[in-house]
Amino acid sequence: MGTPLLWLIFNLFVLAAIVLDLGVFHRRPHKMQTQEALIWTIVWLGLSLAFGLGVVHFSGQQRGLEFFTGYVIEKALSVDNLFLFLVIFRSFSVDEKVQHRVLEWGILGALLMRGVMIAAGAGLIGRFSWVLYVFGAFLVLAGLHMLFAKKVVMHPQENRISRFAKRYLRVTQQYSGSKFFLRDGGRLFATPLFVVLVIVEITDISMAVDSIPAVFGITRDPFIVYTSNVFAILGLRAMYFLLAGVLGRLRYLTAGLAIVLAFIGAKMIAEPWVHVSVEISLGVVAGILLVALAGSVMFEPKAKQ
Repeated sequence: MGTPLLWLIFNLFVLAAIVLDLGVFHRRPHKMQTQEALIWTIVWLGLSLAFGLGVVHFSGQQRGLEFFTGYVIEKALSVDNLFLFLVIFRSFSVDEKVQHRVLEWGILGALLMRGVMIAAGAGLIGRFSWVLYVFGAFLVLAGLHMLFAKKVVMHPQENRISRFAKRYLRVTQQYSGSKFFLRDGGRLFATPLFVVLVIVEITDISMAVDSIPAVFGITRDPFIVYTSNVFAILGLRAMYFLLAGVLGRLRYLTAGLAIVLAFIGAKMIAEPWVHVSVEISLGVVAGILLVALAGSVMFEPKAKQ
């Protein structure tokens, strides 16, 4: 589907959106309030819906359903990422006024890295068709790991990235507003905010290893994979501030996502013998996620005595 002109136009749109967001709408550090986060979440959902309907109009229902299915999968996995971001920000005591700055630059880095990963994945699939079975097996194993692995308490300040930065980089002890670097005595120092940004980027890349193969399980069109990823990520920052207060209550979301990954992986492996249409895939994915969200709302954890 993606002609060179479409790729160019879409990437120019993404670049313009990021420049406006960083340089105009959120130029000054401030805490994003719920109302502002809700508005931006609706804006990005509206743009995503409009783009998907455009795909349906110009490329047919099949491609449109592929976009919406990929978008739902990527958005759901991104919501799971938000909990990790919340833990990271709290662990490093990041001021709420600059959290959106970290997320915005983190999203920019995520877009670049995912573009590279999608191009690599498309190239591998185009050259070696058996790679799809490898992706499928990986997704099944990833889903089972998410479902049955014991939960561990995260300590971002003690992970390897943080220890490496403290040992080999000049990192200041205190934050300096929204600055990632500053000069002192003619020498360049990184601030703790830069360390947080690096950890956020690495966390997103590790999650993309699951999400990108999952979308390739729905469509082989790199343009659909890329655009569904991009639209899901662009609205991620606003959704973080909208859901920050309730993320801890979505206790069944991880289990739902694990089942989704296992389903997509099994679909990829069984494709030569059992064809599952995009319509059925979208229904199954949406159904699993709705059950997980409903269960999280209806069955809240019991308060500790």
